[in-house]
Amino acid sequence: MSRKSANLSKSKAQSVISPSASPVKITPYLGFFMLGYILASALLMLLQTQIALNPQLVTLLSILVGAFIAVHKFSKYHRRALRKDEIIKLAVGGTGVVWLMNALYFFAIWLWLFDDANRQVFIEMSLQQPLPLLAALIAIMLLTFISAGIGIWLFNRLFASK
Repeated sequence: MSRKSANLSKSKAQSVISPSASPVKITPYLGFFMLGYILASALLMLLQTQIALNPQLVTLLSILVGAFIAVHKFSKYHRRALRKDEIIKLAVGGTGVVWLMNALYFFAIWLWLFDDANRQVFIEMSLQQPLPLLAALIAIMLLTFISAGIGIWLFNRLFASK
């Protein structure tokens, strides 16, 4: 009597042993991050018409809402916590998504709200004193990246305990 050996490829054998070892695409969760960021930004901008809120606080809260939604969807679908490399990818991608949305927002303001005189004043101002503008840009980019990383890490720890 001869025995037949199991003909499993390496990927099938790995998926049988540990289903969480396969790489996960972060792209859908960047979409959830963006959706949460847009929703929170819109709600907080509406709230800013009633009470004065610091713009950095609005950015921070919007990023935290986006991080919450992305991590919640990931942990709900995959039933595990994010790994360190996935946290970094989600934080960098989330920062990129936030800055893409800010660029689109600024471009829309530039086209629809600014007239020629406003555009000229803005261009002259940025050419005369570019250092404060660059320092503010770098500061808000660091705030975005750090708050996205801390928010994703924090919510990942929160959902990992479940």
